[in-house]
Amino acid sequence: MSATTERTLSIPAPHGATLAATEFVPGTTPAPDAPTLVLAHGWTLTRSSWEPVVREVQSHRAVRVVTYDQRGHGRSSWGSVREQSIKALADDLAAVIDATAPTGPLVLGGHSMGGMTLLAYAGRHTEAVRERVRGVALLSTTATVEGRREVRGEALAMAVAARVPLLRTGVFVPGSVLRRLNFGEDAPAAGVRDATRTMGRTSLATTGRYFASIRDHDETEAMAELADVPTHVLVGTEDRLTPVRWARNLHDGIPGSRLTVLPGKGHMLTLEATDTVADALIELIDQR
Repeated sequence: MSATTERTLSIPAPHGATLAATEFVPGTTPAPDAPTLVLAHGWTLTRSSWEPVVREVQSHRAVRVVTYDQRGHGRSSWGSVREQSIKALADDLAAVIDATAPTGPLVLGGHSMGGMTLLAYAGRHTEAVRERVRGVALLSTTATVEGRREVRGEALAMAVAARVPLLRTGVFVPGSVLRRLNFGEDAPAAGVRDATRTMGRTSLATTGRYFASIRDHDETEAMAELADVPTHVLVGTEDRLTPVRWARNLHDGIPGSRLTVLPGKGHMLTLEATDTVADALIELIDQR
């Protein structure tokens, strides 16, 4: 297959934000009915976390792929918003889709907070989901964090962090802690290094501002909107952030969905189980 061309895009989003995106155009012209694959990343990460999966998918299918930095992450700005909600991230996703794939079928993939974004998108943009979305992959994510046991003092620390825009998360959270929280057994060394570096470089304010959004996230009603959309839920048994029980709740709440539980894998499935994630997306891409 011919080489992929990458294009960097700047996409206007609500409340004056600009979202940085990458369009991966395959060297072979996609089939007329091929979907565009749009991928949303997780909390404190950037669009680069999807790159191994993009390479693997495009090595097998001529499909156009769009990744983007969520608001306040990577090279995407905050705009006038300071207190962010997952529902607002759904509107950002809609802006990305409108700018990069205004027509034609879609396959959507979301990791962690990106999966929450997809669920909120299903709840807020139901017509687009029903008419255009051919498949959805939900990685290491949940419809709600209800039942999570908060660490003492955590909410206060995050509230303070939300107001410290110039410092980086890595100043206060050691790389060893980020590795332990995000990775399972035998994680690839290069992936661990790159991901922990990205998380450490994320603004402390971004980390803090999204904490409350994730804590308050509840898209249990939106799951029903995916009943007629082929949906694949994936989770690792060693995921310390979005455990298997939450993935099972997703699977139970989305009629007809498929659940894959990966032994020994942690939260970062895009890096720890790249081939499995790519296979799940390819299966959705091939849906007709």
